[in-house]
Amino acid sequence: MEYSEEEYKNRLEIFEKLIESIEKEEIGKIKELSNRTIHSAAINQDTESINIAVIVYAISKIIERKKYREYPEWPEFYKNIKFFVEKCYESLKQKNFEKFRENLVRIGECIKILKGNLKEYIEFIFRKARINKGSRIYEHGISFTQTAEVLGISLWELAEYVGQTGIGNVELSITKDIKERIKFLEEIFE
Repeated sequence: MEYSEEEYKNRLEIFEKLIESIEKEEIGKIKELSNRTIHSAAINQDTESINIAVIVYAISKIIERKKYREYPEWPEFYKNIKFFVEKCYESLKQKNFEKFRENLVRIGECIKILKGNLKEYIEFIFRKARINKGSRIYEHGISFTQTAEVLGISLWELAEYVGQTGIGNVELSITKDIKERIKFLEEIFE
């Protein structure tokens, strides 16, 4: 999969800012980067954009929880996360998209070095991140079923989260009939 020039620049900037934000522990900025990626994911409807959004959001939640630093595996885990985020950026910069995807997968695989409670906590964060980002994708108008399928979560998990947030009650997330959609598109392209 190749990227448009705009999407390429967007991803490059996201990973550049992610590196800076991890160093400075700017949790809010990391979450903003994740939300920015969700917008792309909703437009492009590709799993890679969705995975980026999930990983970036999970990183923000992991860094946010200071108690994790007490675990003996933390320093190696944190070092690996930073390393592979930097590798993602370098791969993008060189336009080596295959290597970028490999490094993206490796970020998620950093969990494998963990043991016990920390491993469970981090796995839980990644699961919750998929659900959270799923609700945001749904909010952008992608179907419930498609969102759950792409993220590897159950419809029940997604429905429960969306119900708690009230996203399903927002007028923009209520599906319009086909005639209204066509009329809307015609107005846009006039």
